[in-house]
Amino acid sequence: MPQQNTLGLSLTKRQKISIAGVATVGAAALAFSFVPGNDQTAQASEVSAAPVAFSADAKTIQEGVAKQQTAYAGIAKAAETAAQKQAAAEAKAKADAKAKQERDAKARAARDAARKPVYANNLDGWIKQSLAIMKKEGIPGSYEGLHRNIMRESSGDPRAINNWDINAQNGIPSKGLLQVIKPTFDAYHVKGTKHDQYDPVANIVAAANYAADRYGSMDNVNSAY
Repeated sequence: MPQQNTLGLSLTKRQKISIAGVATVGAAALAFSFVPGNDQTAQASEVSAAPVAFSADAKTIQEGVAKQQTAYAGIAKAAETAAQKQAAAEAKAKADAKAKQERDAKARAARDAARKPVYANNLDGWIKQSLAIMKKEGIPGSYEGLHRNIMRESSGDPRAINNWDINAQNGIPSKGLLQVIKPTFDAYHVKGTKHDQYDPVANIVAAANYAADRYGSMDNVNSAY
């Protein structure tokens, strides 16, 4: 707890040191003034030496503090520079990884496009595309079996519709290449094809799926089914 002087003022540690220094200097001056044979010049020289030494110590401390501050500033600057370099490196690595992912995705898309067969927009192309889907889904059938039944049912017209048989009288006419009624198409529709009775590929695949369930294969169908 800080001591108080006779005026009731608190003295800090630094103030105490300063007062002690002044007191010491005063005591030295007083001592020299009573030494026989010392003239005023010698006394003045000795008295003035203490403050000079005291000032030199303070200057040394200030220089040391300044050097420490400079050193700390250098360390802080180095740490800041290192952190900035690390952040830049991490940002670059992230950008490079994203760019690589995009390149890989484009390369895969290009390979898939190159491998994906292009089918003609005609009966031959529709049957071949349907056979590829049927093979993937495990639905039996051959080109000959599909072609034969298509020609009998619709003569190859994907927009063919039967408006006169019993199904038509019941409000569910047969439609498309293989003349499929709506309930049958919905029940045997194959995922990945259009949900449209008039779509050639969707119609063929749904009809082949139904024939496989009912007759074992569209190849076994030789009349109305």
